[in-house]
Amino acid sequence: MVALGNSTKDGSVIFAKNSDRQPNEPLIMIRIPRKQHGEGAKVRCTYIEVDQVKETYEVLLLKPSWMWGCEMGFNEFGLNMGNEAVFTKEKYGKDSLLGMDMIRIALERCRTSNEALDLLIELLGTYGQGGDCGYEKKFTYHNSFLIADKNSAWVLETAGEFWAAEKVKDVRSISNCLTIGRNYDKCHPELVRHAVKKKWCKSEKDFHFAKCYSNPLVTRFSGSKQRLNASRNILEKEKGQITVDTMKRILRFHGDKVKGKQFTKHSLKSVCMHAGSIIGDHTTGSYIAILNEKLCTYLITGSSTPCLSIFKPFWLTKEEIFSFREDEEDAAIDYWRKRELLHRYILENKVPNLHSYYTERDLLENRVDEMLASLDIESVSEGRLLEIMDFTLTREEELIDKTIAAGINRKGKVKGSPYFRHYWKKQTKNLYRPRAKF
Repeated sequence: MVALGNSTKDGSVIFAKNSDRQPNEPLIMIRIPRKQHGEGAKVRCTYIEVDQVKETYEVLLLKPSWMWGCEMGFNEFGLNMGNEAVFTKEKYGKDSLLGMDMIRIALERCRTSNEALDLLIELLGTYGQGGDCGYEKKFTYHNSFLIADKNSAWVLETAGEFWAAEKVKDVRSISNCLTIGRNYDKCHPELVRHAVKKKWCKSEKDFHFAKCYSNPLVTRFSGSKQRLNASRNILEKEKGQITVDTMKRILRFHGDKVKGKQFTKHSLKSVCMHAGSIIGDHTTGSYIAILNEKLCTYLITGSSTPCLSIFKPFWLTKEEIFSFREDEEDAAIDYWRKRELLHRYILENKVPNLHSYYTERDLLENRVDEMLASLDIESVSEGRLLEIMDFTLTREEELIDKTIAAGINRKGKVKGSPYFRHYWKKQTKNLYRPRAKF
């Protein structure tokens, strides 16, 4: 989701996303510096090679550990992007570019949302989209994208080779469904004619992108409409006064039927998704971007389950902290898995005082909020930004260590339905086994 400056309290653009993936799949933080590349170079993506450019920009990728691309991320110019799986009537293509690959390529090569939109459309036309996106089970889909910079944002939704794009006017959210209808700003030249030819609509006047191209059955069972409505309703209600706290509350939103029960039942229809059913995945990572011309600030969990996690501040400082290089993938996975152990302890009721954990978590986040509010973005030093990051990371590590230590020798078991208990027992058994995607 995104709120442009005309909808936020302080005039910043605020971008936020949850990554819903298979629950044992680490979502890791990889920082890649600006690089120069030789003439005629190629770059190997997840499944195919594509032409490289002479220079790629510095990026921070929040990516499934086995993929080349990323679920979400940003670059040195404050360009932010994320994608969602969507389910359409168009056939799923052979191995080509994943939506996640397309995001990384655009972040490495573009400075603005307009540039990124044009490049995504070009990549789709040149290479196509396709390939298995699953970690422990096969999963294929098409992609929708939310693209934002310091001044503007776009939604791009695809169905095979076809696409439609809508320029964001104030607030916007996407989910695992096509959301563009009759009104769009750009589209594939054959978008409408193809739908008419397929008899999905009678004429251009009758055309509605989501209704024509969506696979209604899979989309319905994805729970996407409920998640979309939850985020959309809160954004619309708070339009003009949207803050980082608004985005945190949405990313952690469960709804009345799940609230307080999220560790004993699955919640496919919650923005903060909890696995534990035959269908549906788990929120494996979350982040929020506060974008303005003076300073871009990022709040990243680096862990699954945002209702449990701590949003920690991040800046692209010269000194690297709270991120990992490409050759440090094992350390990045260990960082995610340590925090995932805390989540599994809570599922297994090994944490003796969860209320105490939440109290300390909230106190830490409130302290960080105070530190961020006190920053003079006109003159803040890199040293001060590093101090804030180091303070937060140290306090989070202490809290996690203390909470895990309190439960390490305790006996406990997962509560909930028989299937829920079986599901998480199996997932936790497999979590720390070495596994290679290929």
